[in-house]
Amino acid sequence: MHSLMIILGGLALLAICLLLGRLVPSLGMRRAALVFIPLWAVLSICNLWAGVRAGHSVASEIPYLILVFAVPALVAWLLRWKAPGH
Repeated sequence: MHSLMIILGGLALLAICLLLGRLVPSLGMRRAALVFIPLWAVLSICNLWAGVRAGHSVASEIPYLILVFAVPALVAWLLRWKAPGH
């Protein structure tokens, strides 16, 4: 359940980034999607760190890190190709 909430949070952050990309013409939606990916990587690693601090091992948190990062990042990457502004 926690992983699902984090993934949904990532998708919400992606939506905010894309909205900013739409509102700020110099940024653009394509660049906003690319900016989201490293930002989400940092936040995903923070989530891993929180799990380790809560008593889970790094080895048990790695699969969740991959899942939590990959889903929103993949959506961002796909939307980057669909976004206007080549």
